[in-house]
Amino acid sequence: MKSFTITEFIRLIVLSLLILWGFFLIKPFIGVFTWGVILAVALFPLFQKLLSVFGEKHKKKATFIFTIVVVALLIVPTYSMVSSLFSNLNDTLTAIQNNELKITPPSEKVKDWPVFGERVYNNWQELSVNSKNYAIKHKDFLLEKGSSTIKRFTGLIGTILSFLISFIIAVVFMSNAKGAFQSASDFANKLVGDIKGTEMLLIARDTVRNVVKGILFVAIIQAFLCFIGFKLIGIPGPAIFAFIVMIAAIVQIPVTLVVIPTIFIAYSISDSSAVATIFTVYIIIISLLDNVLKPILLSKGLETPMLLIILGALGGMLLHGIIGIFIGTVLLSVLHKLYMAWIDSKEEIVLAE
Repeated sequence: MKSFTITEFIRLIVLSLLILWGFFLIKPFIGVFTWGVILAVALFPLFQKLLSVFGEKHKKKATFIFTIVVVALLIVPTYSMVSSLFSNLNDTLTAIQNNELKITPPSEKVKDWPVFGERVYNNWQELSVNSKNYAIKHKDFLLEKGSSTIKRFTGLIGTILSFLISFIIAVVFMSNAKGAFQSASDFANKLVGDIKGTEMLLIARDTVRNVVKGILFVAIIQAFLCFIGFKLIGIPGPAIFAFIVMIAAIVQIPVTLVVIPTIFIAYSISDSSAVATIFTVYIIIISLLDNVLKPILLSKGLETPMLLIILGALGGMLLHGIIGIFIGTVLLSVLHKLYMAWIDSKEEIVLAE
């Protein structure tokens, strides 16, 4: 066995320190960079179709249009939601201070809600009679919950900004797709040896696209359709409820459980039981829509165990915030797929010499 010389040992130490130093330098950006890679892999087929329309000569123009369209699709609804929430919050606080806040008294049906019906009715009734006294009486609770809500909302804005940065990174990768794939392929081959690295990389690419289509895209569709229903029936804060639906769908919590409170609210605020019943049927169908959409959108099927998906979503959220839901889910799915490919391979994978 060849022994290390002092010089080689020092080189190894210095190289390790440099790598460790580099890691700490890029550590704050790992989540954003990872999400950028995921976006690039998921959106590249769409980018490629647009590029085929414009032609290779107009690549910069196609990239610019693609970027503007996607950013607009993200910024416009986000700005609308943020401005609406801030405007409503400001108007509500002003109305409470002037004792001018008008809240519709609860229906007697609210008392019939299981478990918490009586309590909700009493608080709702007290708030509708005199909002100012209610706010003074529950000042500590409202301040505590209000400050925590504002902090979470600020975190959501930060997440959206992180997403925009990630998208810019994704555009850079997509505009130089061949070079990026070749670089990643060379790196993977160095790690695994021969051409096995490229094969594993292709498996990772397909898995990312399957997860994005089968989980993230389905969650967005469900949230959007639920938002339409919430808006039409007059559910307060429809954007917030729709966002909760999307998070639940990603984390693989049954969406039906999430929309149950909106059904209670619908029956409370609607003047017609028939309208509330139609809303209930609609929202239940939407909550079960993933059982139909997933088999259609998953071209090869998602073989990742449900437990890994839940752990990836929850662990990612704890580690990176809301954006971690996406990163954790996709990362564990990719790792599971790579693990299964390694286990099922007939030939032993040998590290490159």
